[in-house]
Amino acid sequence: MSNNITITESNLSTQWCWTVPEASVSFDEKSIQEKIGCLNKPCYFVEKNGVVGVSHEAQPAEIAGNLRVNAFAGALSVDQLGDPAFREAHGTRYAFYAGAMANGIASAELVIALGKAGILCSFGAGGCVPDHVEKSLQKIQAALPSGPYAANLIHSPKEPALERGNVDLFLKYKVTTVEASAFLGLTEQVVRYRAAGLSRAADGSVVIGNRVIAKISRTEVAQRFMEPAPEKFLKPLVEKGLITVEQAEMAAMVPMADDITAEADSGGHTDNRPLVTLLPAIIALRDEIQAKHNYPQTLRVGAGGGIGTPQAALATFALGADFIVTGSINQPCPESGSSDPVRKALAQAQMADVTMAPAADMFEMGVKLQVLKRGTLFPMRAQKLYDLYREYDSIDDIPADERQKLEKQVFRSPLEDIWQGTIDFFQQRDPELIANAMDNPKRKMALIFRWYLGLSSRWANTGEPGREMDYQIWAGAALGAFNAWVKGSYLEPVENRLAVDVTTHVMQGAAYFSRIQSIKTQGVILPSTFSIYTPTPLT
Repeated sequence: MSNNITITESNLSTQWCWTVPEASVSFDEKSIQEKIGCLNKPCYFVEKNGVVGVSHEAQPAEIAGNLRVNAFAGALSVDQLGDPAFREAHGTRYAFYAGAMANGIASAELVIALGKAGILCSFGAGGCVPDHVEKSLQKIQAALPSGPYAANLIHSPKEPALERGNVDLFLKYKVTTVEASAFLGLTEQVVRYRAAGLSRAADGSVVIGNRVIAKISRTEVAQRFMEPAPEKFLKPLVEKGLITVEQAEMAAMVPMADDITAEADSGGHTDNRPLVTLLPAIIALRDEIQAKHNYPQTLRVGAGGGIGTPQAALATFALGADFIVTGSINQPCPESGSSDPVRKALAQAQMADVTMAPAADMFEMGVKLQVLKRGTLFPMRAQKLYDLYREYDSIDDIPADERQKLEKQVFRSPLEDIWQGTIDFFQQRDPELIANAMDNPKRKMALIFRWYLGLSSRWANTGEPGREMDYQIWAGAALGAFNAWVKGSYLEPVENRLAVDVTTHVMQGAAYFSRIQSIKTQGVILPSTFSIYTPTPLT
């Protein structure tokens, strides 16, 4: 009887008040790992003749013939990870939500699939025309009348009509949870959404009807959402009749958000912040502001970006996250709004297969987002457009040979024709942009370039034949880590990556590794194979 498990000398007598019946003990490595993996039962580590064993049974007294307990791991449920207040507030199984991916990549189907399993997901309303957002909300609410679900409100500094239109729809359909992302500060629209949902309880306390999850990557932006809404936004909203005087008064008493997602290096819009420095800073800021305002409910701080494996999820919880968020790993799921060619490309991506490229919605500001570089020329072509925009004041100023390359390789049409297409494109989104560009050559050039940047993501989502080299596919390094983790498992084929399976295994794996760490800290030395969690089909 032997195995490769040992207990350090310093820990041999720490749990002598508990004993285990020898008949219940497993001594072979396979059985021990199975016992450790049975998270809903405690594990008691004992030793006999120098060989370590594990049992699920123990008695709180020394009994003749029993083996003394040397280390212990309590029963562990996945819902013990994170802050239970998050689960209670959002009516979800886990301290987790699937973050929004714009242009409907986080589709109604994805929201519904996760919601039916009691998992929160944010619909990717950013970049979508109002008609698509409205139809998606109708579909989600029909399938999930009691939730959980959220919708994304993305900051659109160059297309304010889209931001305003989405808030109109969220209020019309009584969407009670919004994920606010890409904000550089507060705007009238996000303040309007928050304040319009405030009311008084019978005891006079403030009832928050419209919850906000603010996804941020900078402390100065986080502070804006942790503080109450400022008067400079509330007063005009009252004057316009969009909120009541009483709602403005209540808005000055509650924070702008209920939850803060610290967004580290991620797919799409990202500041490429390291999680280990960003999250502690945001938590410290939260604690400072809580001490200042003494809110009845402390803001919760979670994190996303780089979470593609159970180990990453556990590390994030260990850093103090109240909840975690995933994004890139959800995109290959069959329920997402991506196309099959994109799903296949994502399923083959490695951690180094991502890069930064200019963003369509904040092109003029030089904002970048993280995309897949493997199998597409989009990052290089998008950067070329931004370089030309910075160097020249109009389309007519671009040298003839450069313009010819653009028309042949990128736009595949004369730029005059593209301008007409640009007019058609933005008429559905924000007609004011076209009006403002008519007498401004620089702005006109930006809109023409944004035509390509905007359509490149649409081509990817629809799997446009012949435009494969122009696909704009948002992804972070978490995707490559996920692909490496599931290699050889049933989740490796992209068609098997159902959203519920992906989420469940990330969370269950995190709980498993939490147990492994607890065991190790008690001096138990386990074989390296115990630090492997392989996803198996859910039953």
